[in-house]
Amino acid sequence: MRFVSHFFATTYISATRSKTLLPVSASLRLLSSAVFATSIPLPMAASEESLRLALTEKQAAVDAQADAVRNLKARSGTPQAEIEAAVDALNNLKLEAGAAARRLQAALSSNGGSAAGSREAFRQAVVNTLERRLFYIPSFKIYRGVAGLYDYGPPGCAVKSNVLAFWRQHFVLEENMLEVDCPCVTPEIVLKASGHVDKFTDLMVKDEKTGMCYRADHLLKDFCKEKLEKDLTLSSEKVTEFKHVIAVLDDLSAEQLGAKLKEYGITAPDTKNPLSDPYPFNLMFQTSIGPSGLSPGFMRPETAQGIFVNFKDLYYYNGKKLPFAAAQIGQAFRNEISPRQGLLRVREFTLAEIEHFVDPDDKSHPKFSDVAELEFLMFPRGEQLAGKSASPMILGKAVSKGIVNNETLGYFIGRVYLFLTHLGIDKDRLRFRQHLPNEMAHYAADCWDAEIECSYGWIECVGIADRSAYDLQAHSEKSGIPLIAHEIFSEAREVEKLVIVPSKKELGLEFKGDQKMVVEALEAMNEKEAMDMKTTLESKGEVDFHVCTLGKTVSIKKNMISIGLEKKKEHQRVFTPSVIEPSFGIGRIIYCLFEHSFYTRPSKAEDEQLNVFSFPPLVAPIKCTVLPLVKIQKFDDVAKVIAKSLTAAGISHIMDTTGTSIGKRYARTDEIGVPFAITVDSTTSITIRERDSKQQIRVSIDEAALVMKEIIDGQSTWGDMVWRYPTHSATHAEDELME
Repeated sequence: MRFVSHFFATTYISATRSKTLLPVSASLRLLSSAVFATSIPLPMAASEESLRLALTEKQAAVDAQADAVRNLKARSGTPQAEIEAAVDALNNLKLEAGAAARRLQAALSSNGGSAAGSREAFRQAVVNTLERRLFYIPSFKIYRGVAGLYDYGPPGCAVKSNVLAFWRQHFVLEENMLEVDCPCVTPEIVLKASGHVDKFTDLMVKDEKTGMCYRADHLLKDFCKEKLEKDLTLSSEKVTEFKHVIAVLDDLSAEQLGAKLKEYGITAPDTKNPLSDPYPFNLMFQTSIGPSGLSPGFMRPETAQGIFVNFKDLYYYNGKKLPFAAAQIGQAFRNEISPRQGLLRVREFTLAEIEHFVDPDDKSHPKFSDVAELEFLMFPRGEQLAGKSASPMILGKAVSKGIVNNETLGYFIGRVYLFLTHLGIDKDRLRFRQHLPNEMAHYAADCWDAEIECSYGWIECVGIADRSAYDLQAHSEKSGIPLIAHEIFSEAREVEKLVIVPSKKELGLEFKGDQKMVVEALEAMNEKEAMDMKTTLESKGEVDFHVCTLGKTVSIKKNMISIGLEKKKEHQRVFTPSVIEPSFGIGRIIYCLFEHSFYTRPSKAEDEQLNVFSFPPLVAPIKCTVLPLVKIQKFDDVAKVIAKSLTAAGISHIMDTTGTSIGKRYARTDEIGVPFAITVDSTTSITIRERDSKQQIRVSIDEAALVMKEIIDGQSTWGDMVWRYPTHSATHAEDELME
């Protein structure tokens, strides 16, 4: 598959809130974005040859204008207005060249086959590069591997470490969160209280001859999507039907799902054998704690429960103040029925989760104004149900209109957007989709997913949910330990309180050994239940009452209980906090980052493309490489001095002192996303090359590490350095690329 990317590899655009020109990886990502876009309509006369010619002319104009801008800046006394006008002209030319490149890319995609085929080819190019350069590989490869398990290699580990380090900085440090680290092995009682033991299931079907297992909903969804994409003879009724099935998939019972599989004649994908009826399969890995096997446990399917069960201690640690947030990074485990899509659906993965505890009566956020003006793609449920697409929306307006339930939820949506875009996720392929009613948990107040578009489609990578007080209440009831917070009043307040006084004598005579459980159930009634019982007792003298712990309904008579409302003075309010939960699938984010950062550019060799990962310095696995131009001792000695200074500055780097041509060494480091290359071609100064633009500046040896640190720490941009230091012609080095 060929990619038109020379324009993107040499383009500069204005930095946000700055007039400094610098290379931006977003412009490079336009190339891979074009792979997923629908074909752009082209005039009949617009042949591939004419489009290539148009792109060449536009690029020549960009290069000429860029030289003019550099000359104006280098000339002393040039009026600022003249420089700004030249920069504006340059930016306009770049936009025209970008449009020409996209038209050519669309033509190539349409000539090369379907959009699905283009996505598959792009994905394969990315995955092949990732595995060949050891970003990640199938686990236990020499034993033919295990589906859904992957190992991160050296560059993959470095990218993951950098992503997690930025997550800690962006959330834990900036929001003053309390970080915890809880065990992966979890007692059954904890996951029983949370509902995972009973409800953490997927519906599974089996090949009736081979016993191979499949997720029933995946088979049905794949069938419907394939029909919609490939069957051009479908009637409008069938199109509507298949779209409806996909929309309500999560609501289908086992019986309904099985009926649909039979109606559409869906069989096992590999063998075409008949399938069993769907049945629930719990996704947790079960184990036992201790040698007796009498204490059942599970490998945790999420990290959140460890935070919830520690709420009481964390609340006291925080000085009994709300709101506060706790965070945890750790491994989670889900025994997926049929893992697929590489890193996107695996059996062991890294989660980074935040539980922000807040007063349910006050979900405002003091820093909401910091993110209120952000504008990005949002996909409210109303737009989804109306068949519309995601559209740009200002976050503050979404909250004020009630589209987003509250300020705290909105604040975290904004912070997640900033986190992902700083990592290098393309903002044009990032959207926040609100859960539909059939997706929402019964206790949730609101829930949004940060979805990133890649070659597999839109992938949920972060969930941001207002889970109300469900989790703390569930663990309070199961453990018997109240997980509550207190609001101390400055002055005592008179409040009306529900008072339930069971008559233990009368209840004991009636229920004997069951008395305790009946009393506990009566005392646990909320105000509405209690007042309804009082009304019924007064009118009928007795009422039926279901006792969950007994598993049966009993008859309560008027002489067995006293119910009323009394006015009392209280000095504090006791309540169960609500929780706002952003949950990050780190592996999914990293894979989408790999795709969004990948592009190719032409080499000197005909019909050969060079692979590049345009990682921002923030997440790049290695920040720079040190390369002596030629293999001679004096250059090697200088390279070692520079490497030592980089180590002292805490900058990850590699040295390449092989005798290979400098162009081939640049290509090797570009392919693993190293943003900068320091080339030793003198004993007094060196050149620093920027990966995407291939532009070079000349710097003294003593300044090399300082320049690198300043850029990598974000204190300056590459554009600042181009302004500050003389540029160096890279023509000779790039001509050696394929020699």
